[in-house]
Amino acid sequence: MPYINTKVTTEITFEKEEILKAKLGKAITLIGKPESYLMLSFEENCRLWFAGTNDEEAAYVEVALLHSAPKSSYEKLTEEICNILSEELSIPEDRIYVKFSETEFWGWAGRMF
Repeated sequence: MPYINTKVTTEITFEKEEILKAKLGKAITLIGKPESYLMLSFEENCRLWFAGTNDEEAAYVEVALLHSAPKSSYEKLTEEICNILSEELSIPEDRIYVKFSETEFWGWAGRMF
């Protein structure tokens, strides 16, 4: 049920996307969600302005999930997402926003969870 949409100012090669997919798949378990239901999307070469500039790499990550998780779990996942993007795409952690959205209603395979 989780969905992670990642927008970055950098290019993402297919090989790098495979690495990101694997690492984010492992990271989602930090909030008690299974990788088997994880959907990912990547938007590369986005024009993102942060703190009034666009002269450094930046990222905006949206994490949507069914129901909720404890704040401490969100904190762990935020830290891991920032680590992954910093390590794999050289995006400074202080130029990454992570937004969480919770919903009570999520459909899949023609039905509701």
